[in-house]
Amino acid sequence: MPDTIGIAVIGAGMAGKAHAAAYRTAPTLFEPSLPPLRYVSIGDVNEQLGAATASRFGYERTDSSWQAIVDAPDIDVVSVVVANRLHREIVEALLAAGKHVLCEKPLSDGLDDARFMAAAAHNASGLARVGFTFRRNPGIAAVRKLIQDGTLGRVLHFSGHYWTDYAADPMGPMSWRYKGGPGSGALADVGSHLAYVAEFLAGNIRSVNGGRLATEITRRPLPVGVVTGHDHAEVSDVFEQVENDDYAGYSAQFDQGVGQLEVSRVAAGHANSLGFEVFCENGSATFDQHRPAEIGLFLSGESAVTNGYRQVILGPGHPYLSSGLPMDAPGVGFGYNDAFAYQARAFLDEIAGVDGGLPANATFDDGVHNMEILDAVTQSAENGGARVDVAQKEMAQ
Repeated sequence: MPDTIGIAVIGAGMAGKAHAAAYRTAPTLFEPSLPPLRYVSIGDVNEQLGAATASRFGYERTDSSWQAIVDAPDIDVVSVVVANRLHREIVEALLAAGKHVLCEKPLSDGLDDARFMAAAAHNASGLARVGFTFRRNPGIAAVRKLIQDGTLGRVLHFSGHYWTDYAADPMGPMSWRYKGGPGSGALADVGSHLAYVAEFLAGNIRSVNGGRLATEITRRPLPVGVVTGHDHAEVSDVFEQVENDDYAGYSAQFDQGVGQLEVSRVAAGHANSLGFEVFCENGSATFDQHRPAEIGLFLSGESAVTNGYRQVILGPGHPYLSSGLPMDAPGVGFGYNDAFAYQARAFLDEIAGVDGGLPANATFDDGVHNMEILDAVTQSAENGGARVDVAQKEMAQ
């Protein structure tokens, strides 16, 4: 076990703040104890934003270049939370410097770059992991457990969506999120989440068909100043073309059963709506991100007169909750921010060699597989919905 662990986050925007806060919370969760953590740097090209985030979450300093974090001898662990097109250069430099890296999904903006990153990870002395944060949601993990222990049994059909509305306003400012080729928009942004959640429950996606991509808001105004996250900002009267997709949908063949997946960034009224129903040989289950402290459960074989979906309130008997919250009693509630903390704790446990009983984070190979699914959907969409097979690998759990 190292004596101390020095932590940095590259990217001070919306998701970067989630990582910065998660590392602060991680040592307060679960057992056994971690070695002392040093909160060293928040890196961002916007020095004002970086300094504000460092001050807010108690990091020692801010660095205006990622190269400074690569070269810093007092930093051991780095989260990379910047535009997807920047991931490869930064991550490969960090790994070459011997740092442990937790990279946000999707792994990169292109499949070739993702594969190079995975190759670099295989040759690195530090750990390289990708943030599949919804795997840490207690409700989703509880449904998975019910499938695997036979309560629900084999999956027959998965139906899932991830609807967001951050791009529903046509006057929302242009940003890096609207640049890139087909499949790099809503499909990469929120579709990457939905794909790994679906596989978490139903096993590997073996093929896709019926792929469809659509861009409904084709031009956006340039911002006057800096835009972070999904923020709206003052805009100019100069417009640029949107290069990627507002909507994506496709059918999937899993190891177990079939499914339909749909994502959107222009679903007005749905700020952050991940939801699914999974239908199994012994019943079915539902999850709705708007109500993350519960799942719906239907079990077959009971009286048709009284049977139906029941509300299951999650508590210490379900994954992540016992000792995973300061108050881990049933009905206390939790949310997406807590999942980032569980993710950070699992990463730090693995680095420190601590066996806290938490599943390890996804590998870069898993990140490549996730991008292979997105690439297959894009190919299907570009070929009139044709079936496209997805390369198979053993997925980390």
